[in-house]
Amino acid sequence: MPAPILRTENFVIRAFEKKDLEAFTEYRAQASVAKYQSWSSFTYQDAIQLFEGMDYSSFGAERQWYQLAIASQKSDELMGDLAVHFIDKDQIEVGFTVSPDHQRKSVASEALTCLLRYVFGELNKHRVIATTDAKNSAAHRLLEKLSFRREAHFVQNIFFKGAWGDEYQYALLQSEFKVS
Repeated sequence: MPAPILRTENFVIRAFEKKDLEAFTEYRAQASVAKYQSWSSFTYQDAIQLFEGMDYSSFGAERQWYQLAIASQKSDELMGDLAVHFIDKDQIEVGFTVSPDHQRKSVASEALTCLLRYVFGELNKHRVIATTDAKNSAAHRLLEKLSFRREAHFVQNIFFKGAWGDEYQYALLQSEFKVS
């Protein structure tokens, strides 16, 4: 199935387009964005490589990751992105990154809520998980606001950017998701 085009009141969630890559690189290259992410630096070449490696025609394939753009409904400006990992036929892992210019404006909350409606509704998935750095309080607050339950606190489970770090794992079941 192709990647969906999802709409919220303010955003379009869609496959990345080549025109998004400059803005994508710009926000991902910022230290404040990379702080809790797997990368330390992010170049335009990294964005091209990620974009060219994405096969949106196979969207939903098990064990595959897909990046979806969060763009302004009015201007189509890239505001952030959602990562979607189809773990198996019933479970999905999600991640989210928002440009610093658009943080604290409910971008991630609105986009993730829309994605959850899609995966629990149209795709009929059973469970969605998200893993965050234990120090990333903005991510914890967002997930908890959306009724994700903290299922695990992994203590010094990951060697991350030169030090051992903790992670939290969150989950939300289809039966727990409340459409708002």
